[in-house]
Amino acid sequence: MTQSIQVAGLYVHDQDEALQFYEKLGFAVHTDARNGDYRWLTVHHPDQPGLQLGLFRPQAPTVDEVTAKALLEAVAKGAMPPLVMVVDDCRAVYERMRNCGVEFTQEPTERYGAVDASFRDPSGNGWKLVQARKV
Repeated sequence: MTQSIQVAGLYVHDQDEALQFYEKLGFAVHTDARNGDYRWLTVHHPDQPGLQLGLFRPQAPTVDEVTAKALLEAVAKGAMPPLVMVVDDCRAVYERMRNCGVEFTQEPTERYGAVDASFRDPSGNGWKLVQARKV
């Protein structure tokens, strides 16, 4: 039996705003489907087409209104674990992304034998850019 993870989801305040942001990072729409008020929106990176990133609003039928509000508040505070994007050259990707309007919370820093930088999406989800270690 084959198993694989195909979608990893993020909670976002505004799906259109999130889509514009992730397109700046090089992601493209994989699925954009609506069922009433519910929108299933996923993107994927061309270098990793088998993994989709879901840009979801917390809402019914998955959570109630009070829980949805609490989740969005936690995301906005940066309380969710960061996602990690491995890159060949952290400084070059940092400059390219910064020139596209991505706001970084940490410039490229050398530590633990690698270089990393941090940024957040418009909803508050944290990301780490990590330069692949040379072995």
